[in-house]
Order: sequence, then C-alpha cells, then structure tokens
Amino acid sequence: MIIGVPREIKDNEYRVGLTPGGVAEFSSHGHTVLIQKGAGEGSSFHDLEYEAAGARIVDTAAEVFGEAEMIINVKEPQLEQIEMLRPGQILYTYLHLAPDLPQTEGLVKSGAVCIAYETVELDDGTLPLLAPMSEVAGRMAAQVGATYLQKPNGGRGVLMGGVAGVLPANVVVLGAGVVGFNAAYVAMGMGAHVTVMDINVDRLRYIEDVWGNRIRTLYSSKLNIAQMITEADLVIGAVLLPGAKTPYLVTRDMLSTMKKNAVLVDVSVDQGGCIETTRPTTHADPIYFVEGILHYGVANMPGAVPVTSTLALTNATIRYGLAIADKGWKQAVLDDPALAKGLNVLDGHVSYKPVAEAHGMEYTPFEELVGYPPIS
Repeated sequence: MIIGVPREIKDNEYRVGLTPGGVAEFSSHGHTVLIQKGAGEGSSFHDLEYEAAGARIVDTAAEVFGEAEMIINVKEPQLEQIEMLRPGQILYTYLHLAPDLPQTEGLVKSGAVCIAYETVELDDGTLPLLAPMSEVAGRMAAQVGATYLQKPNGGRGVLMGGVAGVLPANVVVLGAGVVGFNAAYVAMGMGAHVTVMDINVDRLRYIEDVWGNRIRTLYSSKLNIAQMITEADLVIGAVLLPGAKTPYLVTRDMLSTMKKNAVLVDVSVDQGGCIETTRPTTHADPIYFVEGILHYGVANMPGAVPVTSTLALTNATIRYGLAIADKGWKQAVLDDPALAKGLNVLDGHVSYKPVAEAHGMEYTPFEELVGYPPIS
C-alpha cells in the first residue's frame, strides 16, 4: 500500500503523522511511504531522516493525496485537504466529528474511508489511540492553568503551590479519565489543592488508592459542581463521551458565582467542550474572557509539544496502521472490533452512531456497507 503523510496545516500544529521510526516499520512490511517536504520539521524530524528510513519526499500535499492510498494525519483535515480526498481513499487521523458538521458533510461527500483515532475502542472501554494525547493534554492543562493564573497573563495572580503561610491554588478537575488523572497529577505536583470530580465512583476510588488524601475526590453532581467552582482558582474540563458531543457541566449562569479572573481550561473543546462558554481557540490566540473569567480553549494542545506528542502518538497508531496497510481496511476492521469502532465515515455514509446523532444524520452500520454480518 502507498502511505501518504502530508504536512499539518492547522494553526500552530507542529506534530506529524509518522516518525522516521514509523516509516521504517511500514517500509519493512513492503509498503511505500510518501512524506511531504518539511512535514516533520516541527517535531524535529528532518527529511533526510525520513529518506534514510525508506520514505520518498514529495514537494506538495497534492502529490501526497494524489498518489497515496492511505493518508495518515494528526489533526482533522482542513477544507483544502478534504477537497483532495477521493472515493475509497483511507483517512487515518483524529477527526472529532460530533461538534463539526461542515467537516462531517465534507468527508461524507468525499466518499473516503475515514477512521478516527479517538473512537478506536477496546472491549474494556479504553481508547488506545486517544490515550497518549489525553496524557499530554492533561499534563499541559495544569501547566497552562498555572501560567494563566499569573496576573500579567490575565489570571487572579495566584501561585499554584502557595508559600509558607499562604494557601495554594484551589484546582477543580471535572473528569477522572486519562486527561483528568494527568491534570490532577501535575497540579498536585505543583503543590495545588486539587479536587477531582466524576460520576464514576470506581474511578474516584482508584485515584484515592493511588494518591490517598493528597487529592480530594467528589461525586460530580450538578449541586457539587456549582459549589466547587465558586471556590476554584482553576477549573480544568476533562470530560469525554467517546465520539459524542460533550455535555455542559459548567453553564454560563454559573460564571457569575466564580472568583473574578479565575481560569477555565477546557480540554474537552475538541468534542464541543464541557463548559458552555467554551469555544475553540488557537495557540496564536488562546484565551478570551466571559463575565470576567479567563477561558482557554485551544483545540490542539499537544501540538505545542510536538516532539513528545508525535513520538507518543506514533507508538500508539502504528499497530493499527500496519494492520490496515497489510490486510486492507475491510479485513482489518473485520478482524479487530476495536478498529471497527474507528470507522466514522464510509463510502458517503456516517457509520458511527454518536456522530450521526449529533448532527441528525442517517446512521448506517459499517457491516451493512461491506455486506458482512455484525461482528460478534
């Protein structure tokens, strides 16, 4: 199979779909890899390294899309990239379609086979291709929050760890999954007073087993959230419903109860955000204020640490990418129910139910489209 890796064009996105090590893996399986010139520079991977690993360097994205049978990206394709997709071509990347109707419609129109990293799901509910970037984003959320709590950056002027005789920052983390766990871990390491909230009591129990009373846990009821954010200097939104639009846990009305210049970091923004007043922002223009509360909603947070992120991402995606290339996408998804859940758009149909429900579009199970009985 011919694999194509274009340069990422989303604002301030420095990651790349494959490392040279990933290229070497595909090459060793007999596949051809095309890398757009300079695609890896932002992650400190140079064209000569890709060539040494067996890739062919091409000048333009048009060449990549024109020749490749499978496109490996990091972020969702931008409009000009969607227009280059063709029927039957495989797109293997993060998509986050539930809050993005224009992208969904564009991919449906393209006729491409669109496999979303974020909805590949194991039997135990874990998301192996989302997890590494959730780790990065969670850890960054605490760092970003600490930065924007500083008065010159718009925050309250509170030091995360406080000092002798002065209380530390009060950090509330909404969600105890991978993002929330890692956000709490770093915030705790900074010395903050951390409360993690979730509706999954088993997950809260796990956090207490790991950290004991160094982190507080609290059931995520509406009343508890409303109370906790009044005390917070920093709120980190870390809620995820796989593939679906995130529910709002903090509403606009609740902002008036918060401390002036408190900070909201909504890592859930890729799926619509768990804070009603969140909107996607960029690394170039990351923050804005609503009712005196600082909002940070960068939708590609891990893109700011591309060396770490690209290595972690390729470690996770390479296994499934090789299966697709070695077997063809059809056989690969039939052999692996986890990968099958990654199929979001197929042959002009929405084949992932939460995405169809989010947009009021028709849902067509992929089994119907490929003519096979459901996977048992």
